[in-house]
Amino acid sequence: MIEMHGLTKAYRTADVETTALSNINLEVKAGEFIAIMGPSGCGKSTLLNVLGMLDSPDSGRYAFHGEDVAGYTEGQLAGIRKHNIGFIFQSFNLVDELTVAENVMLPLLYQKVPAAERDQRVQAVLERVGIAHRANHRPQQLSGGQQQRVAVARAVISNPKLILADEPTGNLDTTNGEEVLELLSQLNADGTTIIMVTHDQGHADHASRIIHMLDGRVLSENVVGIQQASEARHAQ
Repeated sequence: MIEMHGLTKAYRTADVETTALSNINLEVKAGEFIAIMGPSGCGKSTLLNVLGMLDSPDSGRYAFHGEDVAGYTEGQLAGIRKHNIGFIFQSFNLVDELTVAENVMLPLLYQKVPAAERDQRVQAVLERVGIAHRANHRPQQLSGGQQQRVAVARAVISNPKLILADEPTGNLDTTNGEEVLELLSQLNADGTTIIMVTHDQGHADHASRIIHMLDGRVLSENVVGIQQASEARHAQ
């Protein structure tokens, strides 16, 4: 699904240049669940932004489904994102003025999906994440765990091939965090590729592969066996 070769990214000010990513070589196969770990400032979120085409590399190759997108315009990247990638953020990023159903429907409006189909798909995905009974509530009327379920529903409403999750449990307590991770695991079991940034080893154990970063580089990788990942989840 994804191939990165020699990818670099730096941020510059008048006086300082900070290397965020240095010579990243990474392959992601369809259907994987990958956790990215490392200390604050190591480049995890920058890598996720580049993977999601929210930011562009300075050099190197980034191929998405065999298509080199490293030099694409923002309009071209937006078109690929719209049909292929769902995002889940730590801060939920819900629109307070909209209901739960309206928040989840937003990606379908951008894709100009007909109204009847929109309503049907919203109902189905809200039931899938266990929040359908809150469809007409607004975000501020929900708990943190419920808001993140809405964010998950919004991310998957377009049936994306890839979900990128940046600390999706960072603002949740242990119980709600585990529920969101189980949702992600279910989506992965259904065939969705997931790449998740996390600081928590227990959360990373839900993944099938863990990538450790340091100073903008991939320091190491380890594969978690399916049985091992399952045992780790049930032990928590």
